[in-house]
Amino acid sequence: MTQPPDSRIPHPPADDGVTYVFAVCRATRAVGALDLAGEAGMPAGRTVRLLTAGLLTAVVQTVPAADFTDEVWQRRLSDRTQIERYARAHHAVVSNVAAHAPVVPLPLATLYHDDDRARARLATEADRFHAALKRVAHHAEWGVKVYRAPEPGPAPDEPLTAAGDRAPGAGLAYLNRKRGAQALRERRREQALDIAESVDAELRGLAAASRRLRTHGAALSGDNRTHVLNATYLVADERADEVRRLVRMLGDRTGAQIELSGPWVPYSFVGEV
Repeated sequence: MTQPPDSRIPHPPADDGVTYVFAVCRATRAVGALDLAGEAGMPAGRTVRLLTAGLLTAVVQTVPAADFTDEVWQRRLSDRTQIERYARAHHAVVSNVAAHAPVVPLPLATLYHDDDRARARLATEADRFHAALKRVAHHAEWGVKVYRAPEPGPAPDEPLTAAGDRAPGAGLAYLNRKRGAQALRERRREQALDIAESVDAELRGLAAASRRLRTHGAALSGDNRTHVLNATYLVADERADEVRRLVRMLGDRTGAQIELSGPWVPYSFVGEV
């Protein structure tokens, strides 16, 4: 989702803080009855609360403007521990509210100078928020990653005679082994990509929507596996067990290493609001 024009504060105003928006939901009786007293929210922020505008309600918190200037936020982005702290705080509030009602989660550090600016955004973007809420209601996001096994080791070096010379015909045999190993890697790669496509097709068959994401390198998986599919699926709550069974079946049928995560708040499917 796009950030609003004042998503971070270039120069902290001399007032009582700025309005941080976690998520938007419908202004229903159930939402109005939510008890947010136990929500910690952002560090140094005040009580997490509801801000209603017409048929929509935002989950907000007043936070120190000085904590979200461009300079401070850029410095925080370079500190993994700090940014994870803020991301976890944001996600905790969104997830807890989503357990009670459909929500449109807003990006980390979505800010307005005051409540009136936040209300104005709800009013001007009401149609988009309602469309997103309709799309994700009673659905959850599931992540699927498919890996292929580590590559075989490199071909052995050419054998030498006792005198240290290459054995007769060793060079040609070595090249043939290298070509064979390369051909095997290519076959395994093509097979893994075919499996990834078949897994994705099967899961899209039961999902309301899906997104293909960038695959990552071996460093993130913590081993030498190659990541061949990184996708996320919007699935109706009533089909959650189907997702789990299908992933198990696909793993057994293909022999692929498939990782399933979720259910999550559907961050990937709320569109540009």
